[in-house]
Amino acid sequence: MRLKIIFTLLIVLALAAAASAQTKFSGTLQCGKPDQQQAIEVGDRPNHSFVIYQLKCTWTKSFEIAGVQSKEHVSTSFGEVSGNRSHGQDYAVGTMTNGDKYYVRGQGSATLKEGVIESIEGKSSFVGGTGKLKGLKGKGTYTGKGAPDGTVTVEVEGEYELPK
Repeated sequence: MRLKIIFTLLIVLALAAAASAQTKFSGTLQCGKPDQQQAIEVGDRPNHSFVIYQLKCTWTKSFEIAGVQSKEHVSTSFGEVSGNRSHGQDYAVGTMTNGDKYYVRGQGSATLKEGVIESIEGKSSFVGGTGKLKGLKGKGTYTGKGAPDGTVTVEVEGEYELPK
């Protein structure tokens, strides 16, 4: 009986330690207009196309991982546009102030006005990194507002964990 209680206590402590290994983060990105963008009309109805584009962003409110601040973020996205809605996926490579990289996959949706992003939202996951960020994992959400000039401000938040 005593062994059972000790074993149960060890499991509870291990689960608590694993749960506390997650670290919260949040930040704000300012993204310029797409440097590269291609759209192919499907042809079945007006305003229905597949697009691919790349956004270069700077962290105006950076986050910290392993004592290092986020600096830049490049997101390459593809999606389907139908009318004033878009759904898609992206893969991003971020650079920290020390040069380490993080990798993110995401999926989300956007509302458009005359082909320009009005608002976006989605979910993302850290899928790795280099240097201090090797083995980085985590998940988060993002929301953003577009400006008439094609730039976008994005708020991100989530949790991450690094291998021990």
